[in-house]
Amino acid sequence: MSHGHGHGHGHGGADLARNRRRLTAALAVTATVLVAEAVGALVSGSLALLADAGHMLTDVAGLTIALIAATLAARPASAQRTWGYRRAEVLAATLQAAALLAVGVLVLVEGVRRLLTPPEVSSGAMVVFGAVGLVGNVVALWLLLRGTGEANVNVRAAVLEVVNDGLGSIAVLVAAAVIALTGWTRADAVVSLLIGVLIVPRTVKLLRETTSVLLESTPPGLDLEDVRRHLLELPHVHAVHDLHASQITSGLPVLSAHVVLDDTCFRDGHAPEILDRLQACVAEHFPVAVQHATFQLEPVGHSGHESGAHD
Repeated sequence: MSHGHGHGHGHGGADLARNRRRLTAALAVTATVLVAEAVGALVSGSLALLADAGHMLTDVAGLTIALIAATLAARPASAQRTWGYRRAEVLAATLQAAALLAVGVLVLVEGVRRLLTPPEVSSGAMVVFGAVGLVGNVVALWLLLRGTGEANVNVRAAVLEVVNDGLGSIAVLVAAAVIALTGWTRADAVVSLLIGVLIVPRTVKLLRETTSVLLESTPPGLDLEDVRRHLLELPHVHAVHDLHASQITSGLPVLSAHVVLDDTCFRDGHAPEILDRLQACVAEHFPVAVQHATFQLEPVGHSGHESGAHD
């Protein structure tokens, strides 16, 4: 006997549409500022502006991923794609994280080079384009924060991304002020290094998370041995084997297991009751609540009919 069980979780259609509109508007503003800062970096020769543009690129990537997730979440599953397009978010995030990691490393390398041999930098252009970046971050933040009460986790994560990038824009303005007042052009390289330090850890963390999902690793925070112990404590459960857990995408863990029960459970009608307890156990007792779990219930003598090793 096998059984799958799941609950629908998510926001209503109106909330999904509202979140998509917020993300689309914030993405448009952020992408515009990204282009402006890249142009400003070419005009001024400022590595700090270029680094902040790279930092802004992480925000564009984050907002794009959030928008993809919000859009694909609304698409229904089909017989060909039983989980819909949920995994597309992870694939896109992996490619973006790899590209952003390369940007961050290049910024750090160039920052060190400019510390040793600082070039001429136009502080005036830095101020203009740094201010454009800061204004763009404020506008994007305002768009995302409207009606925060209904915002989902993607929107809240996007808010943190934009706030972080706003700090980068402020750092560019500080570097411009230092250069203008003191003539110390190495301030541009110092600020670019600080921004690079912000980019690299974020992208490495994202790359590790997405790779873990693609490798179908056990979701962080879910201890399978702890799950096994809890299931074995339920009455009439003799053994638990072929226990597996992974994530379809971030925030969507799945679990499956073969559970060996007393033979009498299949004769006296206890099996459905035990199945409900198994589902409740994995949905409520662990830091990572598994709402999509599939259990195969087996009598004690069934193991002799299965091929392959059990775990």
